Amino acid sequence: MADPVMLITGASSGIGAATARAAAPTHRLVLAARRLEELETLAEELGGPERALAVRCDVSEWDQVEAMTAAAIEGFGRIDVVFANAGFGASRGFLEESVEHWRAMVLTNVYGVALTIRATLPHLLERGDGHFVITSSVAGRRALPGSLYSATKWAATAIGEALRGELRQMHDNTAIKVTLIEPGMVDTPFFDNRPGDSALQDDDIARAVMFALEQPGNVDVNEILIRPTSQPI
Repeated sequence: MADPVMLITGASSGIGAATARAAAPTHRLVLAARRLEELETLAEELGGPERALAVRCDVSEWDQVEAMTAAAIEGFGRIDVVFANAGFGASRGFLEESVEHWRAMVLTNVYGVALTIRATLPHLLERGDGHFVITSSVAGRRALPGSLYSATKWAATAIGEALRGELRQMHDNTAIKVTLIEPGMVDTPFFDNRPGDSALQDDDIARAVMFALEQPGNVDVNEILIRPTSQPI
């Protein structure tokens, strides 16, 4: 049986790229992000077109998300895992950042997750099984002062719970799993001033994703909240 196929948004760097590397020995990969050059370099590193496809996609644009999904199915014939990981942050404070930055963040972190699910859910329902993994945050469980980013991650958490409820109650499906990954501070390009050794590494989060994927069929890991030991909240 061919290796399962994992679609990762926000795959060009950080948690997305680290998860792609962690999954590469056992999964074929569809790597999606806005930065195609970085994706193509990563795809080549992970085995080239037989093992990893690079697809440029802005997850806030429906036609691009549809095209990403079609490319995955055309290239590998199936999608087994959807990792809705694309996202970015903003400075805290409702007087900070530009309104254009806010708009782009909300569209990517919330609307982009919903579009990714909308485009891929029919395929997983037709197949009958699969796994959705959604990157939320500790900020999606605790409202941070002055943080619109926190609000977007509360929304991502709600989307994951709403999707699980839809699958179980509206589609009578118990085989498609939904996992929320909720990192604390991670030393990734997400930050302009990276926190360094006091934070988690992107590989730490990749291992958490793989843990959820490696569970037996009757186990649905709903949430993984993971903080560095130095983070009190």
